[in-house]
Amino acid sequence: MSWIWIFIASLFEISWAVGLKYSQGFTQLKATIFTIITMILSYVFLSLGVKNLPIGTAYAVWTGIGAVGTAIYGIIFFNEPKDLIRVFFIFLIVVGIIGLRLTYKAG
Repeated sequence: MSWIWIFIASLFEISWAVGLKYSQGFTQLKATIFTIITMILSYVFLSLGVKNLPIGTAYAVWTGIGAVGTAIYGIIFFNEPKDLIRVFFIFLIVVGIIGLRLTYKAG
């Protein structure tokens, strides 16, 4: 269940990171409220996940999924660069996330 909590936390991390863009420096009330709520939820689910996982592994997976998801969102919705080298490095983050998950051994 801990990995599910980390995944849910990561989805909320993507949400709040994107929310920061829409909040325009916390000047847009609805986007600001959304961002703050999703930040809180992200940390709540992260805290549930780290109860039974090593903090370094859980945190790296959480931030990795958040970084990849946010980068992909930016490419799709904000027309951010999609150069081959950028996509390659996003892919490397995914490989790292998978590697951390596959090498985790329950204690």
